[in-house]
Amino acid sequence: MTDYTLSDATRDKLKRASTASIATQLFKRGLRNQFIQGVRPVSPKADRMVGQAFTLRYIPAREDRNPLEVFRNADHPQRVAVETCPPGHVLVMDGRKDASAATAGSILVTRMAIRGCAGIVTDGGFRDAEGIGALDMPAFFAGPSAPTNLTKHEALDINVPIGCGDVAVFPGDVMVGDGDGVMVIPAHLADEIADVCAGMESFEDFVLEEVQNGTAIIGLYPCTLDENQAKYEAWIKRTGR
Repeated sequence: MTDYTLSDATRDKLKRASTASIATQLFKRGLRNQFIQGVRPVSPKADRMVGQAFTLRYIPAREDRNPLEVFRNADHPQRVAVETCPPGHVLVMDGRKDASAATAGSILVTRMAIRGCAGIVTDGGFRDAEGIGALDMPAFFAGPSAPTNLTKHEALDINVPIGCGDVAVFPGDVMVGDGDGVMVIPAHLADEIADVCAGMESFEDFVLEEVQNGTAIIGLYPCTLDENQAKYEAWIKRTGR
């Protein structure tokens, strides 16, 4: 658990940061394993997903505990997680990297979108994936799966440390998702990473323009030539970026 609260300023900066840039900055700080493996967007979105993690842990289902009737229980953890994930947060689910059964479907994910949640991530499956993909709220999964979660998973713990796609996710960590996938930023590093990535994205925009104009990579990326540094500073003044 963390007392960290994601500020609007940091959220805005991370909205402009790619998962690749974030991965590089975390690597510079000794963190190699922050990219959730095996997870992709349900559908492309114009905006990146940014929000603090609110978690749900699944365990393997046992038949005597998971008949269809459990969904009638008002305290069923999957339903409670959907109703209590705070607005602006991302529901992150430990689906045990098993997409052979769904961890949620379009009705529950739509409810989260209506409640103002920032996104949903699972290393398991989603049912009704087409409906989830049509929502404005970003969603990331391992793949579509029609069977209900009860066939393979039992939702158990809410807002505890989990594993998702081989990455440790603690409640309050900052999740950033784009077309490549999802990065997990430890909460205590989120402001720092956002600040550094803001400058990094600007420099990479400059580099891409230079490469498109025929400039060689050596001495440009990384920038080791004074002439390229001077060109970058002039580019900033010219473009305002």
